[in-house]
Amino acid sequence: MSEERTRAHVFVSGRVQGVYYRSNTRDAATEHGVDGWVRNLDDGRVEAVFEGPEDAVEAMVEWCHEGSPAANVESVAVEYEEPQGEEGFRIRR
Repeated sequence: MSEERTRAHVFVSGRVQGVYYRSNTRDAATEHGVDGWVRNLDDGRVEAVFEGPEDAVEAMVEWCHEGSPAANVESVAVEYEEPQGEEGFRIRR
């Protein structure tokens, strides 16, 4: 039984830096079995890529709307792309 993999490229706006958003994203992605990465952008947004089974990736996209407990998410922009074979989940600098 093979699961269809999908990839979501996400940009999160609001108070999402300095509130442990990246580490909470990594923990949530690991719990959902999703591969990819997350990083802060210079403009104050957080960028993330989630790759894995469609239901798990969708769960992570939904998670981004709340994020870490201290975050105040204003918007989440999502672009769906072809999977690129991400393995593991990491915080990029």
